[in-house]
Amino acid sequence: MGRLGFALVGAALWLSVPALAQEDPLLAEARKVAGAVPPKLLEVLSLQIAKGGPASAVAVCNEKAPQMAKTASEQTGWAIRRVSLRNRNPRAVPDAWEQAALEDFDRRTAAGEKPATLEKYELVDAVGVKEYRYMKALPTQQLCLACHGASENIAPEVAERLHTLYPADKATGYAVGQIRGAITIRKPL
Repeated sequence: MGRLGFALVGAALWLSVPALAQEDPLLAEARKVAGAVPPKLLEVLSLQIAKGGPASAVAVCNEKAPQMAKTASEQTGWAIRRVSLRNRNPRAVPDAWEQAALEDFDRRTAAGEKPATLEKYELVDAVGVKEYRYMKALPTQQLCLACHGASENIAPEVAERLHTLYPADKATGYAVGQIRGAITIRKPL
């Protein structure tokens, strides 16, 4: 094969992988939006724990986290929320798309993938409206164990506060690194 043949094969290979050469702008935007909320929440939680202990931090997840998601949604145009297969808050129950993604995240983690790298994104048709959906797994941090760890390790005042706010709580028994849930965002197109 001459130079022209190699050039044609090279050009054909280059044209066959445009997705690798150029990232989807919606994916880049979704990653940026989804990546902005969890660090802010962890910061607020850390400050509240330092100020008043883990029992006082329960209010952060109960009140401030939804407010933070609402504010971020208004600022970005993306609907933002947190979901979990073992939810604490009844508003954190995943829809069918989110549940499938969370179950896939669990399978992939069991197969050895790192939870912090797990994401799902897709353009979907939601009852005649196209929307872009994105989810990013939220691994359990050391900070989370005071409220989400093994039941026997949760302080009595924290357990009492959780039971008062979340009588149907399913969000305990986690270890560091396990998928606690995911941040999920969507945007109509």
